[in-house]
Amino acid sequence: MTRVAYVCADPGIPVFGTKGASVHIQEMIRAWRARGAEVEVYAVRLGEDVPADLADLVVHHVPVGKGADPAEREVAQQRAAAEIGRLVALSAPDVVHERYSLFSTVLHDVRERAATALPGAAPSTVLEVNAPLVDEQRTHRVLVDGIAAEAALTAQVGAADVVACVSTPVADWVSERVDPLGGPGPEVVVVPNGVNTDRIRPVTPDLDGAPVVVFVGTLKPWHGVEHLLEAAVLAQVPWRLRIIGDGPQRQSIEEYARSTGLSVELTGALPPEQVPAALEGALVAVAPYPQAPDQDHYFSPLKVYEYGAAALPVVASRIGQIPEVVRHGETGLLVPPSDPAALAAAIDSLAADPARARAMGAAGRALMEQQHSWGHVLEATLAPLAPLAAVAR
Repeated sequence: MTRVAYVCADPGIPVFGTKGASVHIQEMIRAWRARGAEVEVYAVRLGEDVPADLADLVVHHVPVGKGADPAEREVAQQRAAAEIGRLVALSAPDVVHERYSLFSTVLHDVRERAATALPGAAPSTVLEVNAPLVDEQRTHRVLVDGIAAEAALTAQVGAADVVACVSTPVADWVSERVDPLGGPGPEVVVVPNGVNTDRIRPVTPDLDGAPVVVFVGTLKPWHGVEHLLEAAVLAQVPWRLRIIGDGPQRQSIEEYARSTGLSVELTGALPPEQVPAALEGALVAVAPYPQAPDQDHYFSPLKVYEYGAAALPVVASRIGQIPEVVRHGETGLLVPPSDPAALAAAIDSLAADPARARAMGAAGRALMEQQHSWGHVLEATLAPLAPLAAVAR
């Protein structure tokens, strides 16, 4: 049996949380287990929403101490990651699969310890990169020790057998960190997100009255929920809006709804296992990402895959990776970003023609089953490691 250590040293991501990154972690663990692997998790933050099928998971918790200022917190992150590296090295797994986080050098540390203890017995290593975190931290938060963050990333990339990047822009960003003098370097592959098509099943739309249009996600500016609200006001065909999620924009959304007389169902944040039920009854799903001139749309939108698995046609902004997932006129409709009028017209067209909407949703479901399960994601990640990929099946 293949023994896998899955590592997440990011204090912003609870393993058992409600955000998309938490879903990603849980699904990669399930994908490994589905291949017969024995998985142990090493993480700095756990969360409390433990799914029943992961209740038996062995989890090693190494909390990050809360520093009084950003510099202290960065040092605390480095210490926690170093301790995780020590624990993983002691367990001597066959594979170390790490979700990239700022300041972690777990892959590098494990490789170094293995080479010292038993040359030639180092585990296979996978680094999963879902965002250019150094750039994000500099732009949107506070990064004190940028030199250490860059050095950690370079060390991790150098210690990885394969680096799985969620999109081409992320792969390009990682490739800039590959040391040209350090040997052949890792295999850098582009592996978009996926969806659990067993957990998320096709929904049945409620057509008794105005159709339900649904959005899932954190209520933050880069999700474009404000444009969805404006589109609802501009709608020429009746439809009801359901928003699944919570975040700093919730108060402004409620205030906007009151001021315009718009009826919005806000469910708040839900554990991943409750999301499928919350999608039930919807006819259309929306991903209204805004245009940001200074932003490279490097993300792989988890919600779009989940909408497809639920057999919901997707109305989404034509940016980044989305056109590769939402096939215009076949599995959904693409609109210009930050254009509430175009968004309203696209939603209206599907709300007025439920049969067309359901046909698009069925095509989306078939696409998710055929190409975008988490099993496909893990298989693509391991493809450069042919012997491991064969054993892990």
